[in-house]
Amino acid sequence: MLTRPGHHSNVISPAVSHASDAATAVAELAAQIDPDEICFLLVFVPVGLDRDRLAAEMLSQFAGIPVFGCTAAGQITPQGYDSSALLAIGFSRAHFRCASMLISPLKPFSIKDVSDQARKLAGDFHKTAHWNRLGLVLADGTSKQEDILAATLATALNDIPVFGGSASDGLEFRETLILHGGRFHPNAALLILLDTDMEFRGLGFDHFQPTDTQMVVTDAVPDERLVLEINGTSAAREYARMVGCAVEDLSAEIFAENPVLVRNNALYHVRSIKEVHPDGTLSLISAIDVGLLLTLGKGQEILRTLADELCVTDAAGHAPEFILGFDCILRRLEIDQKQLGAEVSQLMRQARVLGFNTYGEQHCGVHVNQTFVGVAFFPPQQRALH
Repeated sequence: MLTRPGHHSNVISPAVSHASDAATAVAELAAQIDPDEICFLLVFVPVGLDRDRLAAEMLSQFAGIPVFGCTAAGQITPQGYDSSALLAIGFSRAHFRCASMLISPLKPFSIKDVSDQARKLAGDFHKTAHWNRLGLVLADGTSKQEDILAATLATALNDIPVFGGSASDGLEFRETLILHGGRFHPNAALLILLDTDMEFRGLGFDHFQPTDTQMVVTDAVPDERLVLEINGTSAAREYARMVGCAVEDLSAEIFAENPVLVRNNALYHVRSIKEVHPDGTLSLISAIDVGLLLTLGKGQEILRTLADELCVTDAAGHAPEFILGFDCILRRLEIDQKQLGAEVSQLMRQARVLGFNTYGEQHCGVHVNQTFVGVAFFPPQQRALH
């Protein structure tokens, strides 16, 4: 377990406000961040803040600094989990350079256009000698386009790994927005390319193991991620039978603890269920198709898994300067239900995790659910040697 102290180094500058007024909240962020030291800001926005006012205030307070971000279902602050914080992370200009592009509209999705734009962005973004390159993606979490977006970016950018999360809005699943260019955008995604002198390592883990219980999707509406039938009968009724509850007892908590898994070679990826409809259909938060074989997942100890997976080091044994985390809201629901929030927040603080709770996660070309995806940033090699 990492036991590093709670403050962050000069690599990043985190700032937090709990003010309910957007102007006050941004002023409080500005008081915590030195704009002369910042290359760009990442901002994760809680439910309830006036977004137009927030965007205008950010543009005013941080003039000349790129501000990226999205709406969130919760934040991971320097103190751990939070549900009402406006979180900003300033990335030091001494260690980072960035380039960005807005993908809008996200739906309908053009593979060719997005591929061409991503390749052009990468080609025009001058690479600093001996620095490392990666991509971050934030996507409208209600667009149902994250699967194809993640795959397209992975192919187009080739050897540049991309990590990210789907924008969210609490548990509303209604409108999720991307902040770019001084305003919030619906039906959009954002790609940020980073050059950094820091070493980094991608993280991606869940706490589910496959069971022997399998099912086949026998009727579905793939474009809407709707499952109509499983094993030739009502999707909700068959799923409820498999997890051992009544259809009327199906809930977000049941779905969080009993996800379905899709096998990809030797790996299983989580396909989370979002809700049950009155007609017995199930909405998922990832791609679905007729004929897909699903395996019921069974959770392991979420606290132990988190502690083990966050305990990462570089080749020299150094702990991360910080971890940028994209953590599924369904994981947080399970953590809250089991009253483990305080313990999880402690682990997040010790591991120096900052980020937000998502509607889905993107990890090296795959869109997943109920997964923690992150990027651990380590000291630059020349600094690590001293």
